[in-house]
Amino acid sequence: MTPNFNKSDNGLIPVIVQDNLTNVVLMLGYMNAEAFEKTKKENRVTFFSRSKNRLWTKGEESKNFLTVNSILLDCDDDTLLIKATPQGPVCHTGNDTCFKENNNSENFLFELESIINERKNNPSDTSYTSSLFKKGINKIAQKVGEEAVELVIEAKDDNRSLFLNEASDLLYHYLILLQAKDASLKDIITVLKGRDKRKN
Repeated sequence: MTPNFNKSDNGLIPVIVQDNLTNVVLMLGYMNAEAFEKTKKENRVTFFSRSKNRLWTKGEESKNFLTVNSILLDCDDDTLLIKATPQGPVCHTGNDTCFKENNNSENFLFELESIINERKNNPSDTSYTSSLFKKGINKIAQKVGEEAVELVIEAKDDNRSLFLNEASDLLYHYLILLQAKDASLKDIITVLKGRDKRKN
């Protein structure tokens, strides 16, 4: 990846920062070659501040850093898209984003998956999810099977509330099973897209 910083007179290119989980646009800034290299090296977004006339790491004062997940370059090599995880409010006003938009996930399942992954990697003695990971893959797979049977039983009745609760239990334990197998929802989506007959 080689951004073309020579396309502008001041050596700056625009950088769009997007939340890695929610895909909400957080802010727009500018980078020169030095800011770009610093961002890659430290894995935290660093801009060139036009008002301060120097490199400026987002969060250097507030500690609300933007941790880099990925960096994408556009087709003209003169604009960057950075997907990042914010460590707090992004805007200096205290808002979630500089566009006064609430940074909420439009797909709660991905947020839930992130929480489950956190319970896996940083277990808690009081967490049910952590306790399942501790018991191992056999116990997790068993729970998925139990929840599937309970869902089938409820599907035969007409109690919508009980059916939805059992469906939720199955989905939750299914997400745990995916994490236990080092898989993700995105992996499943990729497989399903590959089976999409509409593309053929």
